Amino acid sequence: MGSGSQSGERMETRAAAQRWARTWATAWPVKDVAAIVALQAEEGDHWASMFRPYRGRDGLREYVTECFAEETRPAETWFAEPQVDGATAAVEYWVVLYVDEKPTTISGCTVLRFDESGLVTEARDYSHVREGRHLPPDGLFD
Repeated sequence: MGSGSQSGERMETRAAAQRWARTWATAWPVKDVAAIVALQAEEGDHWASMFRPYRGRDGLREYVTECFAEETRPAETWFAEPQVDGATAAVEYWVVLYVDEKPTTISGCTVLRFDESGLVTEARDYSHVREGRHLPPDGLFD
């Protein structure tokens, strides 16, 4: 699947959302900030919560770098098939991350809006955090 910006055609929302989920799932454990930031439109907004907006690629880079710096082991990630409606998609996820070798589980959903080239113009993250290593329920990410 190529990027719409490279081929000059509109990238389908489903393909863009699948690329977003796949990239986060593989980039998070190895702390690949560049791969994650490359998904964002230059002026796209990333809301880590509704009270923590990060503006543009520089803002997203700052946020992801700050988060990854706290993690002491590779994260374990699960991302669901995106649910798509027009130019918007919702992607559910489950992550176990380790800070000072102590596990923390994050379960959430990111609502995404894409531009014509498949880059994120807006990402709103809604999540729940629980101490400990809690695996996703069977069947949730099949």
